[in-house]
Amino acid sequence: MSSAIAHPVETEDVRVADVQAASQRSVVEDDDAVGVGRRGPFRPGRLVPARARMQVRSLSRIFRVVDAVAVGAVTVAVIVAARLTAGAFAPLVLGALALAPALYGLEAYAFHRRDTFQRHGLRVLAAFGAAALVVLVANLVFDQVRATGIVAGWGLGVIAVICLLHAAWWRIIDHGRREGRLTPNVVVVGATVNAERFIRAALATGDVNVLGVFDDRAGRAPSQVMGVPVLGDTNALIDHRIMPYVDRVIIAVTSTAQIRVRQLVERLEVLPNPVSLFVDVGREAERNASLARFVDLSGATTDARRAVAKRAQDLVVGGLGLLVASPIMLLTALAIKLDSPGPVFFRQSRHGFNNEAIRVWKFRSMRHEMADAKAARQVTADDDRVTKIGKFIRKTSLDELPQLFNVLKGEMSMVGPRPHAIGMKSGDVESAKLVAHYAHRHRMKPGVTGWAAINGSRGPVDTAQLVQERVALDVDYIERQSFWLDLYIIAMTVPCLLGDRSAVR
Repeated sequence: MSSAIAHPVETEDVRVADVQAASQRSVVEDDDAVGVGRRGPFRPGRLVPARARMQVRSLSRIFRVVDAVAVGAVTVAVIVAARLTAGAFAPLVLGALALAPALYGLEAYAFHRRDTFQRHGLRVLAAFGAAALVVLVANLVFDQVRATGIVAGWGLGVIAVICLLHAAWWRIIDHGRREGRLTPNVVVVGATVNAERFIRAALATGDVNVLGVFDDRAGRAPSQVMGVPVLGDTNALIDHRIMPYVDRVIIAVTSTAQIRVRQLVERLEVLPNPVSLFVDVGREAERNASLARFVDLSGATTDARRAVAKRAQDLVVGGLGLLVASPIMLLTALAIKLDSPGPVFFRQSRHGFNNEAIRVWKFRSMRHEMADAKAARQVTADDDRVTKIGKFIRKTSLDELPQLFNVLKGEMSMVGPRPHAIGMKSGDVESAKLVAHYAHRHRMKPGVTGWAAINGSRGPVDTAQLVQERVALDVDYIERQSFWLDLYIIAMTVPCLLGDRSAVR
């Protein structure tokens, strides 16, 4: 599998600013990420990048499927072992079919934050009671009183399997919440009454972690709102080091202040993070901190099913790609080692999802002593920094193959905007400053290949026009992304590479 196709200048083990260094770790201790004494009442022990966040609803769907398969397996096993006739196994089948909606209807898959394991267990037992009632009635209807022993054995088997599974499900959910992977992190803009209502609801329900409040009224803003620290104004928000860990920015000013809301939205549009407006609904807002009570103003829309499908696609295609490419990667590593002194691989700090700084793997194609941490000078034709083997692997994009490790780790996708080096320059200007909505390309994980790559935007972006074209194609992809579009882009990557000999790579 060949990858595409932009080649910012490389570097070995780049040391970047402290903020970027903190972002390198997939999980950051809260003392490092927010600062001692500035964490507020939510006090998450660890901050997990937004890309690693999962939804309880998505896990619940998986749990439901596993439960259904397990109950079906027990039912089939009993039917086969007991050699039951159609009339005899009908009550078992009906009981199995009744159990799934009973578990769902009694909220055994809701995993409410304030629930205890004992209360969850009672819901599961109540669902068994409903299924048992169905089996009992079906036994009488089909006149299978003699098969009571078999039915009891089936019931005990199903109870044992489901209880074990739900003990595991509860442990998974509990661990995920303690690790910070299942609770969204938000920041609030505006130290207002609405902010107090939202924070009070969050404290009561535990639906979200409010990491901080930002307010432009520096002279009048309090130092904290309901114990949550005020961390600065909106300028501080845009550059704050916690932003890669923030799932959503909540504007808590009065929604009727339309001019003020419009100003804030325009200022915050440069962020890749979704921005929402808190809706004034009076005291009802104090009972629920769910994000469903907000109006989305900017940012990519979240689709849990699409995200799960894309991650599954990454794991399958990335895993197969790594398996197929392994012999080529071994030969490439050997050639690099024999061609010039220095390590075979290098890792460069690049922007990932939500501006997270990630370490991207590549094969070394330049002389080890000519590293350029921030891509201040992008690659040109006949660049004297590129080795003999480097020219070949860059031309064929073999140097990008190690990024399959980033895909399997979850930092990148097979398809997405290409990751650019942090601080990369186009000419004498930092590329991110040439396009107002440059960060919008970080509303999705970066990709090994992408829509821009197969549409001619490959190689260096050393002029403002090239940066604008790349960003426009990346944003277009984010708006159109689908499972089938990704497969098309993957299929078109190799033909595009082979058919384009002129691009500088």
